[in-house]
Amino acid sequence: MKIYTKTGDKGYTSLIGGTRVPKHHLRIESYGTVDELNSYIGLIRDQPIDLHYSDVLKHVQDRLFTVGAALAADPEKSKMVLPDIYETDIELLESEIDVMNEKLPPLKHFILPGGSNAISYCHVARCVCRRAERVVVHLADESTVDEKVVMYLNRLSDYLFTLARAIGFDAGVPENQWLPRREKL
Repeated sequence: MKIYTKTGDKGYTSLIGGTRVPKHHLRIESYGTVDELNSYIGLIRDQPIDLHYSDVLKHVQDRLFTVGAALAADPEKSKMVLPDIYETDIELLESEIDVMNEKLPPLKHFILPGGSNAISYCHVARCVCRRAERVVVHLADESTVDEKVVMYLNRLSDYLFTLARAIGFDAGVPENQWLPRREKL
């Protein structure tokens, strides 16, 4: 199988189901942003982090391929049976957040990204995840999108924020607290 097909050279691509759309189509932007998120999660996994975190992130990467497939399909024409996001996928993220939060100090300030490469990559991934969620919500206003996809992305961004805090806590890296200026100029 060739990597290049030349069928996209004029700025169009095919959805699962055969529908041709411009590459700037909201559906393409949706699964493209999810793909970008998946790449950043790969960067987090490449850092020296706890094996459990890495295993959960591998599971997340698999689920993001599921999300991408759902977003890449034309809901009107695709006959292909695609994997689904399940409620248990969302519950796994919630459970992991709860476990990490049990060991973390209470959050009393906004947190500035940074502290280590792993922490920073978590924050970048969180931002990309939020963008993916916004694009998918926009798509859902115009087309059919499984509501669990939006829920999963929403919970994943919370997981990535909490993971950044947990990785820092485990490594003894103090959090970058945002302390707003109080004086007036």
